[in-house]
Amino acid sequence: MGAYRGPVCRLCRREGVKLLLKGDKCSSDKCALEKRQYPPGEKKKRMRRKVSGYGLQLREKQKARRIYGIRERQFHRYYEHAAKRKGVTGDLLLQYLERRLDNVVYRLGFAPSRPAARQLVRHRHFQVNNRIVDIPSYLVEKGDDISLKTRSKGLNAIIKPCLEKKSEKGMPAWLSLDRKGMKGLIVEMPKREEIPLPIKEELIIELYSK
Repeated sequence: MGAYRGPVCRLCRREGVKLLLKGDKCSSDKCALEKRQYPPGEKKKRMRRKVSGYGLQLREKQKARRIYGIRERQFHRYYEHAAKRKGVTGDLLLQYLERRLDNVVYRLGFAPSRPAARQLVRHRHFQVNNRIVDIPSYLVEKGDDISLKTRSKGLNAIIKPCLEKKSEKGMPAWLSLDRKGMKGLIVEMPKREEIPLPIKEELIIELYSK
């Protein structure tokens, strides 16, 4: 199945939470979820149907996939890697997702949303350890340096407002940002308590463990 090309606000309504796919619009009064707090395709004010155990697990998996903007095969691959490592599988799964370069660019505040960050990475605007990386799924490591390419400094007018808003919200403890140098540093691997997402990863693990 190809990438989803439809209206992304529809995805937020389907999952019942803000997936933050449209940047500032998601935190404004224009957010579709603020106006219509019911799944798409249903009549207004109709109650959500009772969901089975499998349905809850599926919804959590779909929610995580849509937040990070990845396809099923790739998501399942992250689960397989996490399941093979020592530790809590759910925490390791989220760690893999957080380590994606497009997510790191978003977390550092260089982009208003993950889709926007993915586009910037694909257009070769960012470097990892002074080498251009245009693969959004690239997994960063502790000590990696993420910086805006010198020739891309013309994006300052777009990036600076994002950085200012990010400074107000605060930076995750596992990241460090040098705003003047337009670069970030991976201080440590992200921990579960440092990933503020409405995801019940244990349900995802239960789904894949069947």
